[in-house]
Parts: sequence; structure tokens; C-alpha cells
Amino acid sequence: MATGWVWSERYMWHDAGTAGGPLPVSRWVEPMTHIEGPDAKRRFANLVAASGLLERLTVLAPRPATVAELTRVHRRSYVDEIARQAAAGGGNLGGGTPFGEFSYEIALLAAGGTITAVEAVVGGTVENAYALVRPPGHHATPEHGRGFCLFNNIAVAARHAQATLGVGRIAIVDWDVHHGNGTQDTFWDDPSVLAVSIHQDGVYPPRSGPVTDTGAHGTIVNVPLPAGSGDGAYRAAFADVVEPALDRFAPDLILVACGFDANGFDPLARQMLSSESFRWMTGRVKAAAERHCEGRLVLTHEGGYSPFAVPFCGLAVVEELSGVRTEVEDPFLPIVENYGGRLLPHQAEAIARAQRNDTSWASSS
Repeated sequence: MATGWVWSERYMWHDAGTAGGPLPVSRWVEPMTHIEGPDAKRRFANLVAASGLLERLTVLAPRPATVAELTRVHRRSYVDEIARQAAAGGGNLGGGTPFGEFSYEIALLAAGGTITAVEAVVGGTVENAYALVRPPGHHATPEHGRGFCLFNNIAVAARHAQATLGVGRIAIVDWDVHHGNGTQDTFWDDPSVLAVSIHQDGVYPPRSGPVTDTGAHGTIVNVPLPAGSGDGAYRAAFADVVEPALDRFAPDLILVACGFDANGFDPLARQMLSSESFRWMTGRVKAAAERHCEGRLVLTHEGGYSPFAVPFCGLAVVEELSGVRTEVEDPFLPIVENYGGRLLPHQAEAIARAQRNDTSWASSS
């Protein structure tokens, strides 16, 4: 079966305005293009097309999420406020999250694009899918957006799958370098959703995502890794924490919040992953989906702010999903591989702490 591909040029027209990188402009911070601009994602889509891989994918046209679909996760007052500010010409949620006049309708399309991917996978049209959407979503809580996120695309799609597609247990794996705080808040009290976040310890939101945050039923799993963690640390985290959690939970569907900002060139974090690291992680969640839920797997795009590195990380992921290798070679791979990436003792201890906190919840949930 084919791999689905959700993409729309309209996503690139979300207007994040100007900023000082990720921060608001101030008296001494000169305006520049907001760091959550379209370049990395557009170049990712362009490389998928230029490589010839697009011809081997099943293109899925996104549709906007409805307000009723959004409000399975978000407060109605919050959704209405985004719509109101957009209609007035744009607004700002704080936390580096400005948006333009048409960003509300584009954010609906981003959430709806992730729903489209989930519907295609659960319905059997495709085996797995990648939703290249914008704006991102995993920092958006039920009541508020932040960190460039308006609506929590992956949470909205998960609730849609449970409410209308007959899906029971859903596992969400978030390997964006920043903690998936919005997803954690959404599912804190819900034993039917396993939410695993691997992130750089404390980078964003500040002090968010410690190993001690396990949710009301133990189905929140946080793996905060020290800055400088590379391929060895992430492989150990998967082997010791992520895959055992997935195997105990035995989900009916696996969703991945796929950020590429743990790559070694990203300006907003200090991890050392390469395109091959992301290919490997995709292979591991794909294998878990084959073990537990007949291969049903959806990845939806989150962060990643290096416009030259992200396309090669993204291509590696979609190649692994589809089982198709193109002739493209990542020219940045030798550089990142030269950074190192062995599992170091302080990284192993951080993973061990996460492993100790991820205990016997499965037997009682």
C-alpha cells in the first residue's frame, strides 16, 4: 500500500510577520523574518518533488477542520478569539506567536490536513501518511497557543479518530526538540492516549516536560535529554523507554509529532541528529505500528528551522515511510556525523531516570 502525502501551498501563506528570530521586535531587536517562516517546509516539499518520490506517493488533498472538530480539544472561546483577531487583520498570542489576517483559515487547514491523513490511514486508503502542514501545533493547549502554534493539529486529529473513526487507544510520539506541552495538557487525564515526548531538557517551554510529569494514569512519558545529545542518546531512549512504552500500551493507531529541530544545524536547540537519525526513528515507529495496529501510522509536521537541513531530514523520513529510496544523498550528513553522537554517561543517566519513571501503569490502565 502507498504512503499518503498531505501538502498545500496555502500552508506557506500563514503570515507569522516579523520578529527578532523567535522573539518579538523591541527597541534593540531589529526586525527580520520570523523564524517560523515557510522556507524550510517549502524546500522540503520541493525536494520530495524534485527527487521523484512524489510520484510514488498518494497525494491527499487537505480540507479545513470544522469548529466542532477543533472544540473536541480547544475551548470554544479560544477558537473564537483567534477568528476574531484574524478578522481584524491579525493578532499575537504571545510566546513568539503572531499571526496574520488569513492565518485562522490556514490553521484550520493545518488541523484538517492532519485529520485528512488520519482518515486515509484508518480508512485503508494508504498504509501510512505524512502531513506537511503549517502552522505547527504541539505547544497549543486547550486554552491558549504559544511557541508558533495556534491549534494542536495532532491532538485534534487524535480526538477525531476516537470520536468518528472507531479508534480506541492512540499513541503519540513527539520527537520535536521542544516539549509537547500542549499535547501533554490535552491528554493528562486520559488513559486512552499515550503521549511520549523526547525533547531537549528545559529548552522550551522553560522547565516543561520533566520525567516526573506522568499524567493522571501514567500515560504521559517524558524523556528530557541533555543538550548535545546525538544519535546514540536517541537510539537508547527509543530502546529503553519509547518502544517498551508502545509495546505495553499496544495502540490502535500511532501518531508522530515530527519536528526536525533536533538536527545538528537547528538555530533553536543544541542536539546533534542527522537525516539518518530521523530515518532510523521513523523505522522504529513504523515497526511498532506493524506490530500493534496493522501499520497504521501518521506523521504530522511540527518544528525545524534550518532551511537547508530540514529538507534532507524530511526526505529521509518519507523515504522510510514509503520504502522507496531515491538517488538523493544528504550533503550535510558527513558534517553532522562528524559531530559525534556516542551515548555519553550523563545522557545515559537521563534516559535511566525516564525509564524509572515509566513504570507499571499499563497493568492498571
